[in-house]
Amino acid sequence: MSTIKKRRISKGQITLLMMAFPCVIAVILFSYLPLLGWIIAFFDYKPGFKIFDVPFVGFKYFEMAFNDPELLLVLRNTLVISFLGILISPSSVIFAIMLTEMRGKVLRKFVQSTTTLPYFISWVLVYAVAYVMFSVGDGMLNKVLFNFHLISSPLNPLANPDIVWFFQTAIAVWKNLGFGAIVYIAAITGIDPEQYDAAAVDGANRLMKIWHVTIPGLIPTFLTLLLLNIGGLLNNGFEQYYLFNNALVQEKIQVLDLYVYRIGIYLNNYPMSTAIGMTKTLVSILLLTTANYLSKKLRDQSIF
Repeated sequence: MSTIKKRRISKGQITLLMMAFPCVIAVILFSYLPLLGWIIAFFDYKPGFKIFDVPFVGFKYFEMAFNDPELLLVLRNTLVISFLGILISPSSVIFAIMLTEMRGKVLRKFVQSTTTLPYFISWVLVYAVAYVMFSVGDGMLNKVLFNFHLISSPLNPLANPDIVWFFQTAIAVWKNLGFGAIVYIAAITGIDPEQYDAAAVDGANRLMKIWHVTIPGLIPTFLTLLLLNIGGLLNNGFEQYYLFNNALVQEKIQVLDLYVYRIGIYLNNYPMSTAIGMTKTLVSILLLTTANYLSKKLRDQSIF
């Protein structure tokens, strides 16, 4: 006869569960409970009225959103900026390897601290710095180039629609590079030192150790983060593009989150903005699920 073993929960596990309980409550309150507001997308909602006192319109606002020609341009901007972010994602890996290979401990800590600091600066201050550096009138870049007689007319990267995608990607890299490298630095420290010793015995130099030991050790972490980024293709964020937006670049800088904000706040069309946000969330879940399925098939390892 087979015996069924009863598994008891230890006091340590109970303590950990109790410590996690407030975080679970916070996630439910601030992440799942607001999903009840999705009901607005199916009603002709107006502020000041109770939700069931306004007409039920079904998928009317979903059809309005999908028939809006501006939505195609917004999706183009969102996907292009997201793909550019994915293309430069190996920069964090390269930067992490460069940091760990630096011999000077003091210099390494200084570089890591200075490159991580921008991540904790608000986008308002980032825009202020960018304005001081790149504005047409008193921008530092234009002053330096004019003094060296390298340009005859001022540059205006803040209002140049031809480079806005690359310019915003570069700013995002500057802000997130140091913090993004922390994950890979932690992965590098988790690589077995005996692998480096074995490579040294086989005559490998520093570059060969990086290529044959460090990079293979980082690939699982990189692929996991890459698949998560694929799941968030429609989530570019809001603050960066809201602050850098102006009339000259709006056609190319307006991403989905900024579009939802404009529809909801500026045009007071709360049902349509809710419908777009709801669709974006469902598509993101579908992309993440697909990425997880591909990870299982290709790597025999799931993300969640």
